Amino acid sequence: MRTALLQSSGRPGSTAENLKVLDDAAGRAAAAGARLLVAPEMFLTGYAIGDDIARLAEPADGDAADAVAEIAGRHGLAVAYGYPERDGETVFNSAQLISADGTRLANYRKTHLFGCFERDHFTPGEQPVVQAELDGLTVGIMICYDVEFPENVRAHALAGTDLLLVPTAQMHPFQFVAESLVPVRAWENQMYVAYVNRVGPEGEFEFVGLSTLAGPDGIARARAGRAEQLVFADADPAFLAASREANPYLVDRRPGLYGSLV
Repeated sequence: MRTALLQSSGRPGSTAENLKVLDDAAGRAAAAGARLLVAPEMFLTGYAIGDDIARLAEPADGDAADAVAEIAGRHGLAVAYGYPERDGETVFNSAQLISADGTRLANYRKTHLFGCFERDHFTPGEQPVVQAELDGLTVGIMICYDVEFPENVRAHALAGTDLLLVPTAQMHPFQFVAESLVPVRAWENQMYVAYVNRVGPEGEFEFVGLSTLAGPDGIARARAGRAEQLVFADADPAFLAASREANPYLVDRRPGLYGSLV
């Protein structure tokens, strides 16, 4: 499945402008044959926008979701994107996957919040594994800091995730996560991992870009630089099956020894 990674911070503070950026990227991605477009964490509103997070937060089935569904349907590709989700008085850092026909397939709430900024503005989610079927692949979703917990990604591996989407807001000086940790996660869990970052200065943060799609062999199929960029890579089910056949990690596990981990 040809996958497009949209490395962009969009226009922080303006959902309308970010929908325009997403629309443009979806058009370019579809023209290049992509079946899936993945945007970063909190893409629809911006990340470092303070109390505007609560003001701009919407339900998972709100107006912004309808607008993304229209974009996905018009361009004929699935879209995954980060946004602040409002559920009553509670706000989550969420990511949603919408199919090429505009159907809402999956919605994930970030389970591991990073730093005081996120803990001040969001409530953590409680469902670690969220999946959907897309073009013959089992697609899972998590957000940024979540992927740095090996238990999280292993839970996806055991649940059969083939392609893990990770919208992210990875900041300086933690670029080693994109450069080294993400390919290792893909290798040790035998899956593809699409890690899609914001880029450039925003508020007190400096986002490092370096978005990547890593394969189950631990090799990056695509790697963005430090500027706004749309990059492409393929998630190949046949290669994934062959890699899993050759790599015994999941088969050789001894869960009875791991009780002390929890």
